[in-house]
Amino acid sequence: MTNHPFLHHGLSILRAQIKAPQAKNEVPIGGVIHPFLTISRETCAGATSLGKNLLPLLNENLSEEARSWMFLDKDLINHALTHHHLPEQLAEYLPEDRIFEIKGMIGEMVGLHPPLWELEHRVAEAILKFARLGCVILTGRAAHLITRNLPGGVHVRLVASLESRVRRAMEFNRCDRTTAEIFLRDNDQARQRHVKTHFDCNIDDPHTYDLVINTDRIPIATAARLVLRALEERMGTLAPAG
Repeated sequence: MTNHPFLHHGLSILRAQIKAPQAKNEVPIGGVIHPFLTISRETCAGATSLGKNLLPLLNENLSEEARSWMFLDKDLINHALTHHHLPEQLAEYLPEDRIFEIKGMIGEMVGLHPPLWELEHRVAEAILKFARLGCVILTGRAAHLITRNLPGGVHVRLVASLESRVRRAMEFNRCDRTTAEIFLRDNDQARQRHVKTHFDCNIDDPHTYDLVINTDRIPIATAARLVLRALEERMGTLAPAG
């Protein structure tokens, strides 16, 4: 995505919050810290499979008062818009892609929806609210950056070889290799632009994650257990003594 003056203005508060020192973690009202996960991924690196493997493990080991864990992947934007009483159709203006940004800017100018910066801000607010409530897996939309000052989260990045991702894309989209490669390239570049434009960060920077997992080398089931252990230890360090 390219720079947009309204978007830059609307996200300035979020950027300031993200750049705050890590020591100044944001503790929820009442002092209760809830666990949550964020998953960033290269396209077709296995985020959906990891989420599905994690849900039963998390519900068994880290549930809270009969609350079930929730996996927000492609529906994240719709959840955010619904929370703010906006029609879900607005989700089409907020994918991580330059072509749809132009469409969104046109929609903004003719009054079809609020300014783009306001829509992005509302999505970010919803991500923060879900994380504070806990028991949620947030995928994409730079959730690892938006929530990284909340102490109860573990932030995961999934990577895999191009060859394995091409195979998954061909199977998922039922397409030929050339189409799959274009699909991967366009999605990866769109996510990189989104994070760079909105947060001035590199999505591939390992220092912004707690775990970077290569799903070519670590099976999804094993990765799920690694993530669970990391989150258990994170919550253990935050528990009051005794």
